[in-house]
Amino acid sequence: MKRVRVIGAGLAGCEAAWQIARRGIAVELYEMKPARFSPAHRSPDLAELVCSNSFKAERPASAAGLLKREMRRLGSLLLPCADRCRVPAGGALAVDRAAFSSAVTAAVASHPLIRLRREEATRIPEDGVAVLATGPLTSDALAAEISRLCGDALSFYDAAAPIVTAESLNRERIFAASRYGKGDGDAYLNCPLNREEYERFYAALRSAERAPLHGFDAAAPSVYEGCMPVEVMAARGEDTLRFGPMKPVGLRDPATGHRPWAVLQLRREDAGGTLYNLVGFQTNLKFGEQKRVFGMIPGLERAEFVRYGVMHRNTFLNSPRVLNADYSVRARPGLFFAGQITGVEGYMESASSGILAGINAARRLSGRPAAVLPEETMCGALSRYVARGGEGPFQPMGANFGILPPLDPPVRDKKERYAALARRALQALEQAIEEAGPEQEPAERGC
Repeated sequence: MKRVRVIGAGLAGCEAAWQIARRGIAVELYEMKPARFSPAHRSPDLAELVCSNSFKAERPASAAGLLKREMRRLGSLLLPCADRCRVPAGGALAVDRAAFSSAVTAAVASHPLIRLRREEATRIPEDGVAVLATGPLTSDALAAEISRLCGDALSFYDAAAPIVTAESLNRERIFAASRYGKGDGDAYLNCPLNREEYERFYAALRSAERAPLHGFDAAAPSVYEGCMPVEVMAARGEDTLRFGPMKPVGLRDPATGHRPWAVLQLRREDAGGTLYNLVGFQTNLKFGEQKRVFGMIPGLERAEFVRYGVMHRNTFLNSPRVLNADYSVRARPGLFFAGQITGVEGYMESASSGILAGINAARRLSGRPAAVLPEETMCGALSRYVARGGEGPFQPMGANFGILPPLDPPVRDKKERYAALARRALQALEQAIEEAGPEQEPAERGC
């Protein structure tokens, strides 16, 4: 019986395995947890979310929303699971992370064509078709194998935000609201700061002590812009946070009737609303310093931290030298990569690469030509970026309208332009699916 080996059961690996199995092909899905955990993972479940619990915006006329629309059309496993486990987040899709991982694990484990192997894979399969979706924290043994196969890899550093308990928050200083009243209007809790409070907090943050980096983290890190520690961001200037994660636009403090000088937003971590994460506050401060400095923010004076922020190494391929636009290795077409190790940045971007790698792994095994989506689609544009790169050294890329071909004729208004780009993308995707012919099984809902 035909089979494909998928190594790594994170977001990308689960999507890849699901797409392969949907096409009637057996899958061996390797996951080293719980026998071994990476520095950032804690749960034995699959598709664990180690940073934010948000999958970003849902509206179609946004890059993140368009990407999810395309993924749903391609038969995503993760998005139906996310729908079941969502928590309020305004215009974004956010999930109870434990419930989400549990739902994905149950769906994968119950599929008759997926065999889940709880063991560490230390070697790249030498024969057949395989998908490597080991993520940016690939274990040392397999990372060495990948390095031997693909040559030089790049590394950057990622950070996670703290999580606090809801019952420890000072509700007298906090108000519930989403920016501009999006969603239900109260999906976020907001900790407002006046100018004096912000300046005290900023001074404390700038002088706070950072945690030392050990072992492979000891070299001077190159921090990726998309997940920058708040203390690194603050070093760029006093107003950087006020125009970044602490921007007060679209919010009005009911206690004063005015827009605050700065705001820290808290977003639900679980469906019960018992845990909240500090939005945009990824950090590598020492744990004691996190409690002291973040406790200066109104509403967090007595906050109980159930998880402190952490910083860890991420590794990704120099993909333009290594990968094709179908996520296959140029020197070995039967081997595919998927996830953040390819240089896509973000949860859904990683999952989308898993969908395409899985589709193409199945097509390869069945003797069919590779399926590369049109560059007008967000999925197609991301896969082409991975294969071609951009200007300068290769860096991770998340979904954005800038990687899509421009409209002809141009549309000046931004909202209209984004809406037009989204319409064109979905039309291009439908045409590509129609031209590909009836290769897919009927769409399955795993959750």
